[in-house]
Order: sequence, then C-alpha cells, then structure tokens
Amino acid sequence: MANAKFYGTGRRKKSIARVYLVPGTGKVTINKRDIDQYLGLETLKLVVRQPLVATETVDKFDVLVNVHGGGFTGQAGAIRHGISRALLQADAEYRPILKKAGFLTRDPRMKERKKYGLKAARRAPQFSKR
Repeated sequence: MANAKFYGTGRRKKSIARVYLVPGTGKVTINKRDIDQYLGLETLKLVVRQPLVATETVDKFDVLVNVHGGGFTGQAGAIRHGISRALLQADAEYRPILKKAGFLTRDPRMKERKKYGLKAARRAPQFSKR
C-alpha cells in the first residue's frame, strides 16, 4: 500500500461526493476543511465515519472529500457511500461487512417533481366551498 490512493464516488439526493482514501492517521477533510468545521451536527459526523468504524479502519486511512450539491444530510450520506466504495477498492474482503450494513446501496429516494395544477409535488391549492 505504498503511496496508494483509493477512490470512490458517493451519491445521495442531489449530493455528489468524490472520496479519496490515503494511508494515514484517520483525518477526515471535506472541501479542504476539517470535518468538525464542515459538519455541525455530531450525528452527521457519525454517519460519515460509519464505514470506517464497521471495517475497523478508522486510524488506517486519511479521507479527502470533494462534495457538492444538496444539503448537509444528503452530503453526509453521499460521503458515507463514497467511503464505502473506496474501502472496497482498498480491500475487497470488506464487502460482506459493508453490504450487510447497507453502506454500498445507493439510496434511491429523491425529491418528487412538482405536478401541474398543484402548488408542490402533492400540495393542492386551498379548497373553499364558496
């Protein structure tokens, strides 16, 4: 693993994350900022680290992420997906662990489109008898 760089693309909702795993000490950098600066909520930080914790590789890799689109929750999910895919490139033996935890599955839930005659995807105009 000398100078190895493992890549994975993660997606969720409108977010796309390009994730690079580099052998290191476990530092997570998102858009050139530390994870603590970028993500405010502790739950989102946990979500991002889930694949590393499941495979017991928290202190083996530094995580470099470029992410854009969507909100913080979608971005955290995209990063988790990308880390999982990159871990597979690093070692294929992690597949059963990641698959069982559901980290390799792309979350298909997207925003529903607005329909004509409605104010939003399902929100109808206010009804009045008179």
